[in-house]
Amino acid sequence: MNSISDQQVQQLDEEPGKEGWQPSSWQSRKAKQQANYPDQSALQSVLDELSDLPPLVTSWEILSLKEQIAQAQEGNRFFLQGGDCAENFKECNSEVITNRLKVLLQMSLALTHGLQKPVVRVGRFAGQYAKPRSSDVETRDGVTLPSYRGDLVNSVEFTPQAREPDPRRLIHGHASSSMTMNFVRALVDGGFADLHHPEYWNLSWVQHSPLADEFQRLADSLGRAVNFMETISGRRAGVLKRVDFYTSHEALHLHYEQALTRKVPRQKGWFCLTTHFPWIGMRTADLDGAHVEYFRGLRNPIGIKVGPTVDAGMLAGLLKILNPESEPGRIVLIHRMGVSSIESRLPPLIKAVQDMGSPVLWVCDPMHGNTETTSSGIKTRRFRNIMNETETAIELHHQFGSHLGGTHLELTGEDVTECTGGARNLNEADLKRAYKSIVDPRLNYEQALELAMLIVSKFEKLN
Repeated sequence: MNSISDQQVQQLDEEPGKEGWQPSSWQSRKAKQQANYPDQSALQSVLDELSDLPPLVTSWEILSLKEQIAQAQEGNRFFLQGGDCAENFKECNSEVITNRLKVLLQMSLALTHGLQKPVVRVGRFAGQYAKPRSSDVETRDGVTLPSYRGDLVNSVEFTPQAREPDPRRLIHGHASSSMTMNFVRALVDGGFADLHHPEYWNLSWVQHSPLADEFQRLADSLGRAVNFMETISGRRAGVLKRVDFYTSHEALHLHYEQALTRKVPRQKGWFCLTTHFPWIGMRTADLDGAHVEYFRGLRNPIGIKVGPTVDAGMLAGLLKILNPESEPGRIVLIHRMGVSSIESRLPPLIKAVQDMGSPVLWVCDPMHGNTETTSSGIKTRRFRNIMNETETAIELHHQFGSHLGGTHLELTGEDVTECTGGARNLNEADLKRAYKSIVDPRLNYEQALELAMLIVSKFEKLN
């Protein structure tokens, strides 16, 4: 009997179209948005340490999410992704994590009730510690220092010591992600998401909100429906006590992602085990770039940010590279056009995907294309523009025979005033009251819940 070589064994263990790929394959390509560490030996020491640490998520969780995304691609689920623009280590505490979870649970309840379909809940947290920047350096008062690239790389304070990339932060990022994920799992498994008690999700600071009464009526209505089901069936709906909850982040820092990319027993291929759902940002989606090469070999479902500079040819190229087998549940296209560009830029992309016949889940990010700076120099977003881009996205997909299957939002459960407009009609003067973001402006609780209700209303009108 002829023996099988190690190379043949490896090929049998790989997925079609990914032969020869390794987690380090990206290093042969041009890598954008990477930190410049002054001590490469210290970096390698940290990466060796990371490679021995436990993963943050499991392969079966990842494959479960992929199956739910496949169902959303068929229109049978709605995809809700939300969380901070950039997490920071100081906010890895129970109150902040609980409030983020509360916002997403309340939004998902409004969407489930209104759309009459299950919601895939994906938190933009437990790893969103690295941020792309438009410049490698920042200059203030004649002093030039490296740009802040997120807590995974350096610190926001404008000093030489704080801005120098520190590889030990990768270990801190792993620990903070692990603590966040473990606490979320504990809350969910412990019944925090129990539909019998939606009052547990209330945020005390929003009792004055015009939406508080409306949400309470919705929660009471669903509670009565649950009680009715249990009464006629004679059994308690135990499955309603918990929900599936997944994590996501932009997989920007490739050395960090590589260190936690692994094979697992009884599964083919490689999994990125820093998160369930990594995505590629607009700045790093070059067809021949390092990030696309890294993502090409993963078993995870992956997101691709699609902005107004992406044309039909580039999008088709990304789909051919990243999903050559047209696998259901594999690709989520997150378009972020801006309210002024969506009507002209989105339809050609919808048609390109339709012509390919490649299964994708279309998701609207109405945040990043609508960022502006006030006269006083504060970065903000207008709720009206966020709402209008979302509604236009729903209309365009419907008009061109497609389907918008989700939304991607930067939001928080904290009492912030970072985006103008919404239920309380926040204005530019209000931004100074509670502007806490160190990178991009986020929706607060009531703005996020209002948007969820507007999404429901828009779909109801089309149907």
